[in-house]
Amino acid sequence: MTPTNGEGAEPPHIVVLDGGFSTQLSCHVGHVIDGDPLWSARFLYTHPEEVVNTHLDFLRAGADLIITNTYQASVEGFVEHLGITAEESFELIVRAVELAKRARSAYLEEYQDYLQNDRIPLIVGSVGPYGAHLHDGSEYDGSYADTTPVETMKAWHRPRIQALVQAGVDLLALETIPCQEEAEMLCDLLREFPHMKAWVSFSCKDNQSIAHGESFQKVAKKCWETNPDQLVAVGVNCCAPSFVSNLVKGFNDDRPHDPIPLIVYPNSGEKYNPQIGWIDRDKCEAVEVFVQEWLELGVRYVGGCCRTYAADVSRIRNQVHCWRDRWRFQAKYPYAQNNNAE
Repeated sequence: MTPTNGEGAEPPHIVVLDGGFSTQLSCHVGHVIDGDPLWSARFLYTHPEEVVNTHLDFLRAGADLIITNTYQASVEGFVEHLGITAEESFELIVRAVELAKRARSAYLEEYQDYLQNDRIPLIVGSVGPYGAHLHDGSEYDGSYADTTPVETMKAWHRPRIQALVQAGVDLLALETIPCQEEAEMLCDLLREFPHMKAWVSFSCKDNQSIAHGESFQKVAKKCWETNPDQLVAVGVNCCAPSFVSNLVKGFNDDRPHDPIPLIVYPNSGEKYNPQIGWIDRDKCEAVEVFVQEWLELGVRYVGGCCRTYAADVSRIRNQVHCWRDRWRFQAKYPYAQNNNAE
């Protein structure tokens, strides 16, 4: 999407997200985190300082927001795997937000002489799918939605969202959602927190479908229409970067004057093998290679998910800067592009 005659010279605002929390956290704790039933959420309890430092890594790399370490956090999960009470589990989710706020405060103090007032990073509360706490792989295909009543999922999500909102997050990330039923339920549940806004992003199995098999574009648009007042964006995460362009291409063709904001934060492109871990990194194109193409397609929030580090966030931010500079140039010299095309 490039400017045409009559458009202003200032490009659209692009929000740079952080990267894979557990991936960057592993740099601080010294070992791989995959396979734990609580995943990185365990470290809220065991290594809180490393959680703060991980958030700081992303802020220093140029992230405009940081996502709390609560993707796999739930009251039931903490009770079962940490042996703490339900009340303590609720407070541990609150603590995740407090740790993110500590990182933000440290960052703002560290860079106080360089930051503008509009560069205050947001704290975003991660709300992962119901299937994540089952620890049976069903979060990757959404099959749990075929046997789990919607009200059961809603009752599981409600206290974790309550904790995040109570702790003062700026925004919620309803993320890595694999199935339509859960996504629509979350958009409806959001109404119980009328002053809170959120994005909803889906895990996708190919370049057309979310993990459970439904059409990404149809489901995402339906979610937006369900709660347009509280959603700030819809999109995809935790998928291969090579899928993204086709997933979002043409998304807003039917509403050119009122486009739905799009968010994408895919994995590195590596594949996960349960027996040996992540493989094929040498076969992947880096996420930043795709960034300018995604921005042309209307993406307005961009970052990384699994296996992306703070260094990747820095490179993503550089690509955003390059795209914005190109936009300004084309707005100022619209004929230069036409002459080059000839």
